Amino acid sequence: MGLNKKSVDDINAKGRRVLVRCDFNVPLKNGEITDETRIVAALPTIQKLIKDGGKVILCSHLGKVKNGPNEGESLAPVAKRLSEKLGKEVKFVADYNVTGEAATAAVAAMNEGDVVLLQNTRFRGAEETKNGEAFSKELADLCDDYVCDAFGSSHRAHASVAGVTEEVRKKGGSCVVGYLMQKEIEFLGNAVENPVRPFVAILGGAKVADKLNVINNLLEKCDTLIIGGGMAYTFLKAKGYEVGLSLVDNEKIDYCKEMMEKAEKNGKKLLLPIDTVVSAGFPDPIDNPNIETAIVPSNAIPADKEGLDIGVETRKLFGDAVKSAKTVVWNGPMGVFENPVLAEGTKAVAKALAETDATTIIGGGDSAAAVNQLGFADKMSHISTGGGASLEFLEGKELPGVVSADDK
Repeated sequence: MGLNKKSVDDINAKGRRVLVRCDFNVPLKNGEITDETRIVAALPTIQKLIKDGGKVILCSHLGKVKNGPNEGESLAPVAKRLSEKLGKEVKFVADYNVTGEAATAAVAAMNEGDVVLLQNTRFRGAEETKNGEAFSKELADLCDDYVCDAFGSSHRAHASVAGVTEEVRKKGGSCVVGYLMQKEIEFLGNAVENPVRPFVAILGGAKVADKLNVINNLLEKCDTLIIGGGMAYTFLKAKGYEVGLSLVDNEKIDYCKEMMEKAEKNGKKLLLPIDTVVSAGFPDPIDNPNIETAIVPSNAIPADKEGLDIGVETRKLFGDAVKSAKTVVWNGPMGVFENPVLAEGTKAVAKALAETDATTIIGGGDSAAAVNQLGFADKMSHISTGGGASLEFLEGKELPGVVSADDK
């Protein structure tokens, strides 16, 4: 899935109103931003457009906004932090309507190089429904050109991601991708479609159901598929092992058998945990360090114990597989990494990736959080900003935010 899409380098923004869909879905605590990774990731595209003399209009969602617009999910803290990062005022339009009179007036008053941030796009209600058509048109009315730089939202066919592009094109405007989108597509696209081999894919996380198509697609692309985390226990049960109280998706046991057969038939290695860290139950609270654990072989998990991390031998097995790789994609932790006692498996995999010369790509979500939390982020080739989007990309799906950009 090559890029072949126009980027911000292909447009002349001088004097033009450019709407940029960013991913400012940042974590907030008492109105303060606790992780600014996504804001920092958006800066190169914004700075390029400012430098070129564009009138830069930014939009994004934040949170799930289940109970209607509220100050707790306003983008006001983002505007403040962005102003500090850019060294210039980012004018925030607080209007819950997002594209109403206040937004129109703010855009009309812009000079070249000015930056305006609209209110949370989800305050307008379901962006993907009929309501989205009017919203798409209103967003397009505010701009001349459109830039999608929100990889984390690019798998959603929402008004501010895909719908707006049709309306901008009707006016003769360009629809391109930003630098962050370009980087995401190039890293993930090359890894899946044109990897330097050996190509090792590592999948973790809780449920097999979340990654059905990813497993299937990666088994056709990679040389070795490593499976850890909660989803490994369904595979172990499919092999006929006793898994005790471990997380198992009984409806997916036959699927796991099929995948193991597919791996064998296609000459691919499929690695599962050979030993497991077990405890009497899931830690409560999740980060409670006072839990008793033991390491047992994966084919001998006691009936009254739950597997919560990969064991010492498995860490070595997975680490050795990574050492020989030239391309590694990792999505999903190896255990309950939020707990210091159960983070060792995830830490060992992160360390193995940090020490290899391979191109290492972390597929967003919990894997990105784990790598950041454990201090290995600067050792990775690329950390995706989109969990759901990177998963769909690894499935081989087309993403609306990518498809709707102009072809080169």
